[in-house]
Amino acid sequence: MMRCPYCKKAAHVRTSRYLSDNVKQSYLQCVNVFCSATFRTLESIDEIIRPPAQTEAPAPAAVPVLPPVLQDRARVSQRH
Repeated sequence: MMRCPYCKKAAHVRTSRYLSDNVKQSYLQCVNVFCSATFRTLESIDEIIRPPAQTEAPAPAAVPVLPPVLQDRARVSQRH
């Protein structure tokens, strides 16, 4: 939440978009109906205090699907 630069009341984000991985541009509007000022802000990552404890594990490889003919043969060989 930001404060309105004019009346110092709360201002809420109406819309936003990322300009890069670390920078977000937001449009805000004052909640004070007598002011209703609209303004734009830039939010950015200034410093990483602590990186994640663990890195994400790679996604498992997809299991290949056998063609129907090979599936039927596999079922027959399992019966013996």
